Amino acid sequence: MQMQIGLRAHDYANNVSPEELAEILAVYHPASIQLALAKALSCGSAPGQLSPGFARRIRQILEKKDISIAVLGCYINPVHPDPQERENQLRRFEEHLRFARDFGCALVGTETGSCNGNCSFHPDTEKSSTFDLFCSSLERLLKTAEKCGSIVAIEAVADIHTISTIEKMEQVLRRLASPALKVIYDPVNLIPNAGLTESHEQFFTRAFNAFGNEIAVIHAKDFRIEENKKNGMLPAGTGELDYPALLRIIMARKSGIDILLENTNPASGFKAMEFLKAQMELGTPQS
Repeated sequence: MQMQIGLRAHDYANNVSPEELAEILAVYHPASIQLALAKALSCGSAPGQLSPGFARRIRQILEKKDISIAVLGCYINPVHPDPQERENQLRRFEEHLRFARDFGCALVGTETGSCNGNCSFHPDTEKSSTFDLFCSSLERLLKTAEKCGSIVAIEAVADIHTISTIEKMEQVLRRLASPALKVIYDPVNLIPNAGLTESHEQFFTRAFNAFGNEIAVIHAKDFRIEENKKNGMLPAGTGELDYPALLRIIMARKSGIDILLENTNPASGFKAMEFLKAQMELGTPQS
């Protein structure tokens, strides 16, 4: 079974109507999208705005163009240093969880935040107390998800965020052990800024051995090491990531999964999609 290639909606449109978004994305024939309401749509997602009718309408508009929503993006900072702002963000995420099914989507995704409000690097993010605070916030979100039949999908980012390594992702999954907790696997995000000390295939294999069963969606982009530092903002197929090795593992372990392109745009989107399709058509890609 082939993986399904999709897009991140706000890479292609910002502050547009649902109808305009559907027209823009239909050109690329994505199997699915990641939709961050506040980034892509002019109707946004102000607190209290979501409703079953609102969600169903967006779903219907997209389905007319054969586009489904794989992930509702609601990227918050679960360890925000301001307790009131953290509370506001958690409530917004909970609202997305309550209406996710009406969008035709189970997953609501977020990264795992840092001790800076804007999720940038802060040395205290590595502290065990920050990990505990993250787990407390996540546990609250999971209670809502379990009641609503939706899923909290978390994404790790190396060096910067609370969940920054394969080991920490495995730790949080074991600690909370909820059927409503899944992983958005972005291999580029998990590569440390200084690069890897192992082969890409070893790195991918460690991740799949640690939490492969919990991966619900994969993000696809690329990277280069430039002046001894990772540039992880490249479209898939334009950098150093060993996609043949990655796709071999995905095809063996997670066939049919949504692979959502990141950091593409109208100029690079077609090329990135064709790159992945070409790799998949090889069946068992070779380096």
